[in-house]
Amino acid sequence: KKSWWRRTREELKGDFSSIALLLFLYMLQGVPLGIIAAMPLMLQERGISFSEQAVFSLAYWPFSLKLLWAPIVDSLYFRAMGKRKSWLVPCQYLIGIFMLVLSYEVNAVIGDPKSGIRPDVYALLMIFLPLNFLAATQDIAVDGWALTILSRKNVGYASTCNAAGQTAGSFLGNVLFLTLESKNFANRFRETPLDHGFVDLAGFVFFWGCVFVVSTTLVWIFKKEVDNQAVDVESPADEEGELELGVIETYSMLWKILMLRPMIWMITIYLTGKFAFAATDGITSLRLIKMGMPKDTLAQFGMFRTMIQIMLPWIVGSWTAGPRPLNIFLIAYPIRIMIGIALAGLIYFSTNLRVPGSKDFYMSFYIIWAVAYVIRQIGMSSMFVSSTAFNAQISDPRIGGTYMTLLNTLNNMGGNWPVTLILSITDTFTWKNCYPPIHHNSTVSSVLYSCSTEATEAQCAAAGNTCDVHIDGYYFGVALCTVVGLIWYKLMFSKIKYIQEIPREEWRIIKQ
Repeated sequence: KKSWWRRTREELKGDFSSIALLLFLYMLQGVPLGIIAAMPLMLQERGISFSEQAVFSLAYWPFSLKLLWAPIVDSLYFRAMGKRKSWLVPCQYLIGIFMLVLSYEVNAVIGDPKSGIRPDVYALLMIFLPLNFLAATQDIAVDGWALTILSRKNVGYASTCNAAGQTAGSFLGNVLFLTLESKNFANRFRETPLDHGFVDLAGFVFFWGCVFVVSTTLVWIFKKEVDNQAVDVESPADEEGELELGVIETYSMLWKILMLRPMIWMITIYLTGKFAFAATDGITSLRLIKMGMPKDTLAQFGMFRTMIQIMLPWIVGSWTAGPRPLNIFLIAYPIRIMIGIALAGLIYFSTNLRVPGSKDFYMSFYIIWAVAYVIRQIGMSSMFVSSTAFNAQISDPRIGGTYMTLLNTLNNMGGNWPVTLILSITDTFTWKNCYPPIHHNSTVSSVLYSCSTEATEAQCAAAGNTCDVHIDGYYFGVALCTVVGLIWYKLMFSKIKYIQEIPREEWRIIKQ
């Protein structure tokens, strides 16, 4: 009969400060991730191909490969500093220093569309890949700390902190940055219009480098590590805290986790399930930029999406903290497939919402896409919170963060490789034709030649002709992902039901 707020306060009693710290650490982690996520929009505005986007997408991969060094993070540490702070503090200092140095170089390699300088995609990859590597290492430490900093009854809220904190950080690094970087947004508040926004990428990165250095110092000095799993009075008397394992022992434990019978299905589910959404997640925003939507506008209606993304984990937290958190996953999966089909349809019909004789769109265009992105984000966040809550429930806190890192890594990898693959093949299935200038003003068009390659497209433009898309590879990608997703859902539905019914003890490596 108690209100939701009162029940939540009673449940979280004693864990408020820990939850606040986790939210802050995950927020810091989300900032560089948000900046990296903003780069494809900036690069698309500078006219790079989907194949080049596929190259830059490799910058996301450290989060999919962090399992390779997670046992080292989980095993080697300075006892005086604390098991998690031994890695958390150096990583965040390095991120801060790296961003300070990056601020002096990034503008030179991102390109300038006004002067015709193309972005150096490979240089950008070499810049953001190590930055993401440091963020992934910090994530290993925070994931492990989340399992011990919270009491056993509230450990399910680790996924909520992860989702809400990373979302807030990604909002700051992506939505806020793209908005402040936009000259269109900035000129709304200026008496004299200027050709730049309030900040540029270099200044924004410099600011967050300073934030990382200062906040890491405060965490290092004022926060001590306590294993609340070991001292939790509500846990069984024979329950112990984290085991002290060496590197070799941790890798051995990791192998034993992979050899658990239920883990085979978990690996299959996490590595293949997100292929259904690869085209929608990886290309839809880029297609909108290509159609003429300003990237700052795309970011601005993302504010509403981000608000829901932060609030939703707390709303569904009571369900994901229960015994069957993957039920939310099963409900959201087919909805996301339908959303992907709907977004492809909106891309196709959005050209009808352009103001005649102008590159601008009617206001209805922006309202429709804002609503569409909010609905899409509800599905994404529901699946994310559901899967990470299940990961937290089955992870054995006695072997540190390695268990949870394994599951989260599989989940991340399952989202990254399909996007890279779809981006790399989209240009292959996109056919363009070169038309004479009269093409746009005549009901009868004559195709001069195919201009699907970069060289022939440049040749067509140099001759004063127009290179238009004849068959869009984006729709091929959406169709392929949808078919594969429907087949996957049919085959895996019963398996997902099955794995969450397995007693949690069966997921443990160290039995009582």
